[in-house]
Amino acid sequence: MVTPREYRVDLDLLNQAAKTELIEPDQLERLIRTGRVVIPANPRREHPVCAIGEGCRVKVNVNVGTSQDLCDVDMEKEKATAAISAGADCLMDLSTGGDLPKIRSMILSFPVTVGTVPIYEAVRRAGNVADLDADLLFKVIREHCEQGVDFLTLHCGVNREVVQSLRQDPRTMGVVSRGGSFHAAMMISRDEENPLWAEYDYLLEILAEYDVVASLGDGMRPGCHEDAMREAKTVEYLNLGRLARRAHEHGVQRMIEGPGHMPIDQIGYNVKMIKELTGMAPLYLLGPLVTDIAAGYDHITGAIGGAIACQNGANFLCMVSPSEHLALPRTNDIIEGTRASVLAAHVGDLAQGNAAAYNREVQMGQARRDLDWKQQFSLSLFPERAKEIHDRDGNRETCSMCGDLCAVKMVRDIFG
Repeated sequence: MVTPREYRVDLDLLNQAAKTELIEPDQLERLIRTGRVVIPANPRREHPVCAIGEGCRVKVNVNVGTSQDLCDVDMEKEKATAAISAGADCLMDLSTGGDLPKIRSMILSFPVTVGTVPIYEAVRRAGNVADLDADLLFKVIREHCEQGVDFLTLHCGVNREVVQSLRQDPRTMGVVSRGGSFHAAMMISRDEENPLWAEYDYLLEILAEYDVVASLGDGMRPGCHEDAMREAKTVEYLNLGRLARRAHEHGVQRMIEGPGHMPIDQIGYNVKMIKELTGMAPLYLLGPLVTDIAAGYDHITGAIGGAIACQNGANFLCMVSPSEHLALPRTNDIIEGTRASVLAAHVGDLAQGNAAAYNREVQMGQARRDLDWKQQFSLSLFPERAKEIHDRDGNRETCSMCGDLCAVKMVRDIFG
């Protein structure tokens, strides 16, 4: 049994985060101690702090990583570089092909917060899901912590009760979370409970030892609109609430992962329910994707859902790329997907009343009034792209769409 301990707050990390987020240190400390903000920062590696949660700027994560079918480490390095340049705050290594510890080491060399999903490597090392046991899974989790990973996606809430709910209320897509499917298959093939549920106290001991954040995974996230109304995700929500409370009681930072595909009118309700059940823990979302039929443009459907989720209290968005559901992302997919998520995060910041985000909007309005193109570019989320489009028709006082009929220029000239 884990012994309850005081919720530790590293003062140096606290002060760095408070400065970055423009929050008073004592206020941020209260948010951390109450579990509403986490700072994933494994002390085994240094990188700029990234506070996630209430009162903080909405953060963006980008998934990179190899597959068994396409294992190009140089491309993954290029993708990680591109993601950070496009505005990513965090990276996740989801590699399943090649030398996984070596690839992870490469991703960990980037100066950002990094997360992983340990069960991916555990299944590879076991050979198949049926041969994966608790000892190997916990061994891999510990190795990821020792290597310097800041947060781990752990599908602790996928237990036998969840599997039973899948049988009682079948879903069109079944289980689309790779980690969720691994745990479900592991339980069924071995006729055992999910070890991350059954031995959760031991998991908390490991995470506490290494100061690693638990990202409690959404193994039952809906994979299509029809499944958003099925029972399994709600059973998992309840499990995640219990697990979040136990982690916090034992001084382990945790955040919650949320739903995938979901009709737009259900997003607010689901976000608020998850937040309430988990004690207002930081919420990390993939999407949600608001339509199933936009293949090739799922970065846009994800950005729409992400912005609405943030309006209702979500704190952390996972990038969705144009290649979602289609193929392993290439570098251009990463750039476009990251930009869409960064845009959604900014819209979320505005909805949550972030003062810095609002002031930037005020300054952009003034720059457009003054036809100050240099200032407009500097305030844009993607300055190089904005300048590229404006300058393609020549460097002019107004844009080439309105030219001498520019309404802004005429009104400025008339009223002075």
